[in-house]
Amino acid sequence: MTVDPDCIVVTSGSSPAILLVLLLLCRPDSEVILSNPGYACYRNFVLAAQAKPVLVPLRPENGLQYNIEDIKKFITTRTAAIFINSPMNPTGLLLEDRFLKEIAGLGVPVISDEIYHGLVYEGRARSILEFTDQAFVLNGFSKRFAMTGLRLGYVMAPKSCMRALQKLQQNLFICAPSIAQQAGIAALRYAAPDVERMRATYDERRRYMIGRLREMGFGIQVEPKGAFYIFADARKFTKDSYKFAFEVLEQAHVGITPGIDFGTGGEGYVRFSYANSLENIREALDRLNRFLLSRGFL
Repeated sequence: MTVDPDCIVVTSGSSPAILLVLLLLCRPDSEVILSNPGYACYRNFVLAAQAKPVLVPLRPENGLQYNIEDIKKFITTRTAAIFINSPMNPTGLLLEDRFLKEIAGLGVPVISDEIYHGLVYEGRARSILEFTDQAFVLNGFSKRFAMTGLRLGYVMAPKSCMRALQKLQQNLFICAPSIAQQAGIAALRYAAPDVERMRATYDERRRYMIGRLREMGFGIQVEPKGAFYIFADARKFTKDSYKFAFEVLEQAHVGITPGIDFGTGGEGYVRFSYANSLENIREALDRLNRFLLSRGFL
């Protein structure tokens, strides 16, 4: 797949790219369709654009995947965009080709956050641009190239929208830092072998963590295929993911994210990250195991 360079705006990370696209598409009475659970900041960006987040449930019986019929029920004359993310945060799941093709045919602008492309362990992450050129793709260097602090991202958009996006960029952010852009050029030219080694390391940690969590009784209905997260069902241990996560932090000194942070559809789940060394992951899971034993869960 090739993209016209004139259809790309380089930004100070992918977060400004999200804001630019939403400011372009939304009006005060607009609605933006999001997943529940989903990355919490999406909702806040929609609110910042004076629009309304409309949350579509991702059902456990569907493997926490989107259902196109559920999305159709929420489309109205006020729908400004449908926001998708693949590989997904918090689940690490890939959106299926069939779904991407169907959503591209709905006649509604699609915003696709593809920041975790390049960190895929099973299958292939497909871009929405393979199915339509009338979409907005968000990406950046923080995940694939581990350049989080340098803040470098970009948005790919229809050519008809480029001048408006450029005006927003010039007024709000001016440009991405030149030093970050030079680092990004170096990453694109030279870092592919390092990215592949990092991806293989993540995959090793992913497999290890999935096995350990299942041994402890966490439910992992569908294994994550990308990103660096595991969204585990903790309802065997708690009905309050927020309280559970803080107890684990305070008593076991292990940081996990409560599922409720990602929306009501995440309640009863907790998100684990394997963006740490295997040594630290082993230690963290040992501590978590001792915590569960002390509570009589094991």
